[in-house]
Amino acid sequence: MKIVDEFKAFALKGSMFDLAVGVIIGGAFGKIVDSLVKDVIMPVAGIGLGEVDFKQLYINLGKTTYPTLEAAEKAAAPVLKYGLFINNTVDFLVLAFIVFMMVKLINRLRGEAPPPAPPATPEDVLLLREIRDLLKR
Repeated sequence: MKIVDEFKAFALKGSMFDLAVGVIIGGAFGKIVDSLVKDVIMPVAGIGLGEVDFKQLYINLGKTTYPTLEAAEKAAAPVLKYGLFINNTVDFLVLAFIVFMMVKLINRLRGEAPPPAPPATPEDVLLLREIRDLLKR
């Protein structure tokens, strides 16, 4: 019965609920950022780079050529989807930047100051160091 009580105490800690809320909000926020990247940023970047659709960028690793990525996938051809990799990398960078800015804002709102400077060295310690240095000479 003791293990059940320990688990109950662990599960009901405030930090456990905070983590659960964070995971749920993070999942929803990830979808928003994913949509921002795939539906807003990458199409604009594609137009800026000569109307490139990043989702369609791939390298066919098979012997047969295919007109589109969908055709290659339907034929189960081996393909290297580097366009999707670019999308996912931009997605990660945007998400990481937003999380960084949120943490920075939260720390500012909490009023967390940088760690205090170490206390000044006491006078007697400074005097002893000076005597030590004189004796070394």
